[in-house]
Amino acid sequence: MAGDWIIGLDIGGTKTAVVAGDRCGVVVHRTQFATVPGRGFDDVFSRMLEAIAHVVSHMGTPPVAVSVSVGGPLDVLRGIVKSPPDLPGWTDIPLKEMLSRHFHVPVFVEHDGNAGALAEWYFGAGKGFRNIVFVTMGTGFGAGLILEGRLYRGTSDVAGEIGHVRVAEDGPDCYGKSGSLEGYGSGTGIARLARMMYPSLWGEGTTVIDIHEAYRGGSREASLVFSRAATGLGRGLAIVADTLNPERIILGGLGMRLGDALVGPAKVVFEAESLPEARRVCRIVPAQLGESIGDIAALCAAYDQGSLLVP
Repeated sequence: MAGDWIIGLDIGGTKTAVVAGDRCGVVVHRTQFATVPGRGFDDVFSRMLEAIAHVVSHMGTPPVAVSVSVGGPLDVLRGIVKSPPDLPGWTDIPLKEMLSRHFHVPVFVEHDGNAGALAEWYFGAGKGFRNIVFVTMGTGFGAGLILEGRLYRGTSDVAGEIGHVRVAEDGPDCYGKSGSLEGYGSGTGIARLARMMYPSLWGEGTTVIDIHEAYRGGSREASLVFSRAATGLGRGLAIVADTLNPERIILGGLGMRLGDALVGPAKVVFEAESLPEARRVCRIVPAQLGESIGDIAALCAAYDQGSLLVP
């Protein structure tokens, strides 16, 4: 693979992974670091360049392209990051231009939901289908849409920002409004929901991992937190199914890890809320690529925009 490999960047609010991948969807090397967005973009970018230098040194030859998966909203083709909720302060960052200036190879930037949808469509649970929705469920919450066999970004690159949809009259304040789907389906939102419902049990610093551990330990309060979150999540997924009529809704992140606690009860709500014709043809499934999906998705902007995928 010498001289014919791609750098992939998976930039999230919690961690940033840097991978080396070939043109067939195989990751051959990776490293990662804690993003810590509160330190500002310049700090993260500096550590990103260090991590890329480490991977390039390991590979021994320069990459043919740099491919980026990052949370939206974005100007995708210009590669400008526009203040994602989980990357506060990243306002109008010309990431594509900055990376191009450093590496002098083509740079491709994609919304992480779109990149995840492409990864599952090329290699995972969406393979062979024409209409799929991939849902990111991590620090933030969004979706990528493959419709009629093509990635759909919308008129201004915000198609799939389903985390902004209001599914309840109140709830955690996420993505600029209380009661948003992000408040019920993201790690940030569920932790805030727990603090809102039971402030004497959970305070600042509580994570969704803490809530899940309490749930597994038999906590009634944790079970009620997940039950309320599942109601919002199920309603949101029903809206997606009724609006887009997909064959698969594929859940990444927490959707792969919180099955009994969150996804199971959300499916019950989905069944009650969605149109019979929509749910009859739609299955809600975990991402088939599992915990490797972020690494593979990081390469998919180059595969899709640069036509660098070799089937």
